[in-house]
Amino acid sequence: MAKTSKELPKRSELPEESTWDLEAIFATDEKWEEELKKLKADIPEIEKYQGKLSESAQNLYGLFQLQDELSMRLGKLFTYAHMRYDQDTTNSFYQALNAKAENVLTLASSSMSFIVPEILEMDEATIKGFLEEKQELQAYQKTLDEINRQRPHILSQREEALLAEASEPLSNAAQTFSMLNNADLSFPSITNDDGEEVDLTQGRYIGFLESENRDVRKEAFKAMYDTYGEFINTFASTLSGNLKTNNFNAKIRNYASAREAALDDNHIPEQVYDNLVEAVNEKLPLLHRYVALRKKVLELDDVHMYDMYTPLVKDVDMKIPYEKAQQYVLEGLAPLGDEYVDIVKEGYENRWIDVEENKGKRSGAYSSGTYGTNPYILLNWQDSLNDTFTLAHELGHSVHSYYSRKTQDFRYGNYSIFVAEVASTTNEALLNDYLLKNLDDEKQKLYLLNHYLEGFRGTVFRQTMFAEFEHDIHKRLQDGQALTAEKLTEIYYDLNKKYFGDDVVSDEEIGLEWARIPHFYMNYYVYQYATGYSAATSLANQILSGKDGAVDRYINFLKAGSSEYPIEILKKAGVDMTSKQPILDAMDVFEEKLNELEILLLK
Repeated sequence: MAKTSKELPKRSELPEESTWDLEAIFATDEKWEEELKKLKADIPEIEKYQGKLSESAQNLYGLFQLQDELSMRLGKLFTYAHMRYDQDTTNSFYQALNAKAENVLTLASSSMSFIVPEILEMDEATIKGFLEEKQELQAYQKTLDEINRQRPHILSQREEALLAEASEPLSNAAQTFSMLNNADLSFPSITNDDGEEVDLTQGRYIGFLESENRDVRKEAFKAMYDTYGEFINTFASTLSGNLKTNNFNAKIRNYASAREAALDDNHIPEQVYDNLVEAVNEKLPLLHRYVALRKKVLELDDVHMYDMYTPLVKDVDMKIPYEKAQQYVLEGLAPLGDEYVDIVKEGYENRWIDVEENKGKRSGAYSSGTYGTNPYILLNWQDSLNDTFTLAHELGHSVHSYYSRKTQDFRYGNYSIFVAEVASTTNEALLNDYLLKNLDDEKQKLYLLNHYLEGFRGTVFRQTMFAEFEHDIHKRLQDGQALTAEKLTEIYYDLNKKYFGDDVVSDEEIGLEWARIPHFYMNYYVYQYATGYSAATSLANQILSGKDGAVDRYINFLKAGSSEYPIEILKKAGVDMTSKQPILDAMDVFEEKLNELEILLLK
């Protein structure tokens, strides 16, 4: 795929083979509209069970069956709409389609809001009797256990209905951020390595920071944050509004904090979060060592934040076309077995992946899809090593989804966000091991070691810094403090300085980075990148070392969906995340690779 164009192509200019096949979900937009109309007519059917759940086991079972059917249809509607919107956020037709999907989700949520409160009005003996009476109902045992566990946090039927109705306006801050960040924000042109004026975009930004030309890095860095600085008060308003929603929802549901509420969704003890922050803070001297190595190898008098991405190993050709990256990933994932590799091939051949960047396309990368559809992947391909690892990463999510949905019933066919990053990061670890063993060029191997350390820095150290920031600002808002743009920037700047140490010049602009992080709108999500990376490091080591049963345990982990609590699923796979040990073990791997790179670069 050529990357010589100075301007991004329009969506209509992309070759079909590099786009995802959403027609496999709905053949046309008209078919989507027909299903929307039918579903809106069918959703009220759920209300025929209202007030009758305690009458019989059959009523309770029938309710769950209808809820599953409606939810599955909703999933397909929403998945199609949001991916059509994400492929070109400037397309007004798909903006409207996405809004319609969100509206019907709100309608369904409101219609189903009586379910949990009504079940909680039933005594446990009645529910137990129903389970004994109707064997088919036992498929919902975990659902009923989960509802019972939530008793202190479920409100009355009327209150739950009101909250369901309010969900759309309460999410407005996050929607405004997405629109501003992906559709409305316009970055200036900068001068690239070839002396050409090219558009700065979200997708190209890291590529510019990886440039060997310090002027290119600096110009991209300044241009990026100068642009965010122009709208910093708006971004402060959207982020503060989103945090207020999180805190409001937690308070109204009788949680002590937004963090407790967020982690309780997956039955994760808050100590897991604190263990992560404490363990990473203990090991910050390792990050400071890495920064000092960067300063020495790059022969810089001082290291700025825009110097943190450029490779330490120079004159290495690591441009990787998409087709070559596909092959690398297949070979790297071979230790997981033929079945796993065949699923990846199916994804390549059946257009699960939307590859290229185009005007208006959502930035970044993700894996999506729903029960009853293929998994789908959004990329913004730039022919880089980082993109190759992103491909492996998102395929980890997608194959995880494939296995879970094929193995589990709809109710348990998804997996919790706590384990989501384990599968993706395990793939990255396997790919890294393959490339280190199979590339002959010593400079390329050094480049890969550097890439590994960069990945660790970005996934464990950086995401934990994000987690500290996120928890800090939630607490401040809960305590009644105002989160102005100046305060958010000050908090973020100070954290960045602590994490990167005295060998880095903490440029003023880096304090604005919080404004461009979409994960801060995902309510205590980011810490799971770091915990997931730690778990993945352990599982990958078990697989690569040929530990007895490691591959089978791992595949069973991928198939488990949400059939058990995530902590227990990971324990069965071979890692215990209730202790600091997996994080400290991962830090040992970072130190080992750092030692190796220091020896090779400074010899």
